[in-house]
Amino acid sequence: MEMQFNLEGLCCPICAAKIESGIRKLAGVENAVVDFSAQKLILETAGTTGDDHAREIIARADSIVKQYEPDIIMTRIDAAAAGSPSPAIKTAPDRGKIFDYVRFGLGLMLFISVLVFQFADPVELGLFLGAYLLIGGEVLLRAVKNISRGQVFDENFLMSLATIGAFAIGEYPEGVAVMLFYQIGEAFQDHAVNRSRSSITALMDIRPDYVNLKRGELIVKADPGEAKAGDIMVVKPGERVPLDGIVLEGRSALDTSALTGESLPRDVEAGSAVLSGSINTSGLLVIEVTKVFGESTVSKILNLVQNAGSKKAPVENFITKFARYYTPAVVIMALILAFVPPLLIPGAIFSEWINRALVFLVVSCPCALVISIPLSFFGGIGGASRQGILIKGGNYLDALNNVDTVVFDKTGTLTRGVFTVSKFMPAGSYTPEDLLFYAAHAESNSSHPIALSIQRAYGKSVDAQRISGLEEIAGRGIRVLVDGKKILAGNSRLLDAEKIPYPAANPQVDGTIVHLAIEGAYAGCLIISDELKKDSLGTIRALKERGVKNTVMLTGDTKAAGERIARELELDRVYTELLPHQKVEQLEILANEKKSAGKLVFVGDGINDAPVLARSDIGIAMGGLGSDAAIEAADMVIMTDEPSKLITAMDIAKRTRSIVNQNIVFALGVKSVILVLGALGIATMWAAVFGDVGVAVIAICNAARALKVKKQQTMFPETTFPSPTHSGSASPGQ
Repeated sequence: MEMQFNLEGLCCPICAAKIESGIRKLAGVENAVVDFSAQKLILETAGTTGDDHAREIIARADSIVKQYEPDIIMTRIDAAAAGSPSPAIKTAPDRGKIFDYVRFGLGLMLFISVLVFQFADPVELGLFLGAYLLIGGEVLLRAVKNISRGQVFDENFLMSLATIGAFAIGEYPEGVAVMLFYQIGEAFQDHAVNRSRSSITALMDIRPDYVNLKRGELIVKADPGEAKAGDIMVVKPGERVPLDGIVLEGRSALDTSALTGESLPRDVEAGSAVLSGSINTSGLLVIEVTKVFGESTVSKILNLVQNAGSKKAPVENFITKFARYYTPAVVIMALILAFVPPLLIPGAIFSEWINRALVFLVVSCPCALVISIPLSFFGGIGGASRQGILIKGGNYLDALNNVDTVVFDKTGTLTRGVFTVSKFMPAGSYTPEDLLFYAAHAESNSSHPIALSIQRAYGKSVDAQRISGLEEIAGRGIRVLVDGKKILAGNSRLLDAEKIPYPAANPQVDGTIVHLAIEGAYAGCLIISDELKKDSLGTIRALKERGVKNTVMLTGDTKAAGERIARELELDRVYTELLPHQKVEQLEILANEKKSAGKLVFVGDGINDAPVLARSDIGIAMGGLGSDAAIEAADMVIMTDEPSKLITAMDIAKRTRSIVNQNIVFALGVKSVILVLGALGIATMWAAVFGDVGVAVIAICNAARALKVKKQQTMFPETTFPSPTHSGSASPGQ
């Protein structure tokens, strides 16, 4: 059982990690993830949890949240609204915020007046202390509360210790100034984080606010969650399509850029399927709802992107663990720096070394890393979604930087999956018309693309009363009675199993072969041709340019057809005539053959590839919006039918990792320099404050760059099959 909660007011990444760790330890909790970027808690309980037990777990989780962040408001996200965007960041100040602003302003004015005017020592100390409490009183209060709960090494404790230490050695102005600039820096930091969150939320602002439902002669505006399958909705020009459906009346062009990243409008008319999240640009559309909101395309997209933060990249987990040990280590070093040198170095002054130790304390907070790295991955995922690429987690995005082998399905992935009957090859006394008649009747109940191509070629309605005893043989074909005659339609394995002889293979045959046997005798075959997608060859070449060592294609098609496509696409290897379970077995072999630690990626069309998608290191469903199984099994979903989007995803992953590395090097580099200079007595408190909040603000702003993704500019050459020849040749191939 999975439950989701908004954590409104979550602003401390260190606290987020502690909340996550604490909730994971609760009895009955299978897993818990706090997504700092989305201000969300995802809670998974073991087994089927009863209502009372669930309420108990929620109550205990809420107490842990309050233990670390008392001001957080934890609210459960209703399952019906799980696909809705996270609540917008509040910008209007409430009464508490106004009081904070007034208090801070009074403290600032008091501090300036003490610096400008001369006062006697006791009065000066009192005024400095008053300014200090007005400006930083809340930091002191939070530190005391946290210490009482056993939370010592956080930024509130470090800043309180540093500034109190400054007062203790008589550096009153410095103590107040450090707290002043720390508070200003924190405000800038919170603003930068909130802007990043708002930008990511805006990227996914595709949830419809209402649906116009037709009730008799009236049109009623309702919440999308209230609509049911079969309802009739009206979408006016300029409105967003609220739910998936089929157009009943009207003609228009839909802007699907929010879903696919493509700006070219899609024309729709009566009978066309439409996806929620599209924008109706011109005509009025009357649409029959086919899916409720929770199952609609827009809901799936929002869920995928917004929950992506629950699967963290290895570097995110490392930084979280690093922060646990880094801060205590720096505090211990500060204590050593404060007391050991004065005892060992002749003439050393305690106040001077304590001041150096205070610099250590101020600069030690790792917030710059703990905030900016999750935001970088969240931004990369949000930017990818604008390109029509849904990535389920930062771990999968980061893994794209280390791809060793890419395995492709053929039909619908590298090829268009639009089949046509290109050749008839009858045997004996049978004619092409005979083959088409029996093949169309045998395949009349199948929705497979090859079966549909045969039905289109037949062009007539099939009389169901002439068909009986239909039996589908997985991976081979169909056995059926047509007008009482036993018909077999399928591949060569079907004829082998039935011990029906057929002519030898012809390597010149291009396409998929459907053999037919009538009353136990071979009757001939139909050749079904497919076309390569225009960007398939360019995608394979681009993968090799990016260091992919092995490109492979798995297909159930014939050896001749599969090898021809592999040659045209310059693939390294191809495995043909595979049944669905054999694809999984072959993937296992390829995974074991890898000599490096690189990842194995499988790209499939999502119709029957769910087992292979689940087995691979990174499973990518191509054009998988229509397949629930693909979305469930895949780690990434490419919402268009373009293989080149895999290259776009890899480029986004590379750029995101570059931003993460920049933040790590910058933050640790600046902090290390200030720590060394502080130990030598060169760096001051001002430098230490910059090393804490200043570095955090810069790192957060740099992380926001991950949101901006350039569209793939590579022009892939168009590649297609040679034009098929229609023939009545009597020399069939296998």
